[in-house]
Amino acid sequence: MLNSTTLEVAIGLVFCYASVALIVSSINEAIASALKLRSSSLLDGVKTLLNDPTLTGLALNLYNHGLVSPHDPGNAVNAKALSNKPSYIDPKHFAIALIDSIQTKADDFTQLGADIDAIPDPQIKQLLQGIYARASGKIENVHAELATWFDSGMDRLSGNYKRRSQLYCFIIALAIAILFNIDSFHLLTTLWQHPAIAAGITPPASSADIPWDMLMSLPIGWSNGTTFTNAVSAILSIKFAGWLVTASVSLFGAPFWFDLLQKLVNLRGTGNKPATEGKSISSQI
Repeated sequence: MLNSTTLEVAIGLVFCYASVALIVSSINEAIASALKLRSSSLLDGVKTLLNDPTLTGLALNLYNHGLVSPHDPGNAVNAKALSNKPSYIDPKHFAIALIDSIQTKADDFTQLGADIDAIPDPQIKQLLQGIYARASGKIENVHAELATWFDSGMDRLSGNYKRRSQLYCFIIALAIAILFNIDSFHLLTTLWQHPAIAAGITPPASSADIPWDMLMSLPIGWSNGTTFTNAVSAILSIKFAGWLVTASVSLFGAPFWFDLLQKLVNLRGTGNKPATEGKSISSQI
């Protein structure tokens, strides 16, 4: 069974990491939304999938289709003319839009085969010829296999986007750790010496709400007398390792840490809380 000191230290650390992870997630989402990173990443993925890097062929026709870009006029001639690029494309809509972009005569399966044979890109043509041959004369089968192919391509794209997002989140988390001097080693040491600092921490009603007063009561932040020279010395000291730890563990995500916090607080509720001590302790460099 965890003793009260160990439990309070764990609660303090987990609460701090959960708060940092939530702040990082919010900032990352705001940046992604402002820069339209998801829609741009999706467009790049579709261009790669359809071998249309300049967006002048199949990919452009696809993005001009109403099922893919319902909020766009549908008359774009290049990427800059796409005013409302989607951040998500339903695989079924992708399949229907692609076939509509290829065929010259609707609902004519025989003519579709001829239209596929006329595609200039040899790789895309070979792919569609194979799908067409396995369709057993049913356009629904063509749509289904194209949707599966698109799903597979988007899975790879999603993996690449998540890896880039993790890198961005780490950079943001490290910046926050330095800005607020959230040194995991100092935090651990101080909480171990003064476990009552974390005694009043309780999980928020929602992970979207950070109780700032609880967060700032922890031994984080710079002292009022910190100078530029002190800050540089801190960066070159073990503090930087503490900041790296804080940034790294935040990548587990806010839901993970808030769920763990809930469990630890519930565990604390089965025993006695330590007596509350005086003021919170500020970190010093």
